Amino acid sequence: MSLPSASSNRIVLAVVASTFFVGFGGGVIFPILPNLGEVLGISAFMVGLILSANRFTRLVANAPAGVLIDRIGTRTPFIAGLAIEAVATFMYVVAIISPLPEFWFLIARILWGIGSALVFATAYTITADVSEADSRGTSMGIVRAGITFGFPAGLVLGGVVSDLWGNVEAFVLAAAFAGLASVIAYLIVPETHVEDEQESVKPWDLETSVPALTIGLVNFGLYFAYIGVLFSTLVLLLGERSITVFGLDAQGSSGMLMAITVLSGSVFTLGGGALSDAVGARVPVMLVFLVTSCVGFAMLAFGSRFEVLVLACLLIGAGQGGVGGPLTALLADLTPEERIGRAMGTNNVLGDVGGGLGPLVSLPLIDVIGFEAIYAISAIVPMLAGIVLVAGIYAHTGRLSPTVSESIN
Repeated sequence: MSLPSASSNRIVLAVVASTFFVGFGGGVIFPILPNLGEVLGISAFMVGLILSANRFTRLVANAPAGVLIDRIGTRTPFIAGLAIEAVATFMYVVAIISPLPEFWFLIARILWGIGSALVFATAYTITADVSEADSRGTSMGIVRAGITFGFPAGLVLGGVVSDLWGNVEAFVLAAAFAGLASVIAYLIVPETHVEDEQESVKPWDLETSVPALTIGLVNFGLYFAYIGVLFSTLVLLLGERSITVFGLDAQGSSGMLMAITVLSGSVFTLGGGALSDAVGARVPVMLVFLVTSCVGFAMLAFGSRFEVLVLACLLIGAGQGGVGGPLTALLADLTPEERIGRAMGTNNVLGDVGGGLGPLVSLPLIDVIGFEAIYAISAIVPMLAGIVLVAGIYAHTGRLSPTVSESIN
């Protein structure tokens, strides 16, 4: 279906605002719970399980969320997902005052995983529905940036507000922003995906087309190297090489460098999508940014100076972000409208698998093969993703780099 440009822009901005505000709840807990756990009598293992519970839940919930969208539409799942995340954030407050804090924190993070699966799949599907082919990359980049910015904003909110006013106040404020996100979506975002009654869609009716699996595998590689390897090993690398940022210890220094990658990624998320619209083709833009990520990891493997590591993190962030907008736009270009929800679900599943598998593979191998080998392998991953991308797109379209108009079904 097509909507007027002004209406489309209004909907995309509402989606951006909603995903940004609700994202506070995802980040607010990280600066607080590791220190609060000891006070509340929560073991270190349980703290780790609580922080990871949303990702494990989302692995299971992503695909059914995509199926649900194709069955009943986007509006109800989007608003419901935002509301679930708001309730989950408020449950942090319940956990603090409860005699069983670990139980309530765990339930809150599981609910957050369910809500975020609904929100992520619907946000991209709504954007695909209301955007035109020649501006879809820009729109996807903007929405992806909104999702990306919400989490680090929550990190800052959790750290600053809890330090100035208290933990409960930080959680309440994050819950209030999540509630605001639900209100914005309810008032502004219409149904964009299903006009008439659809025939029944089974939860296991997943999208396994060549475009969905190709783009999902690229997403797997990006999350494996970026979220999985880089974020879980950077603090250890700095300690090993005795590298500090502004005199901070390894934890503080790694936080600064990760912030640099997130900021770089957010900027290039906007730029990559817009560039693919301007060029009129997604694949060349993605290949450039995949090479950028490869160079960043190669520099990280052998860099021993602060300036080199900063540049490496800038390049890795730019590569990750620059691929993001064109990647989801290409998936929407190549997928029939009635199956976009399922395709986004498949893409999210493979991305989460990559992000979860990265630490499991990289951390045990550091002591065996060293940082240089780990980051050298991570540099190869984007190149393999590029090969998968080109091969999959050629198999589906018969062209190595179809234009945007040629990609539309």
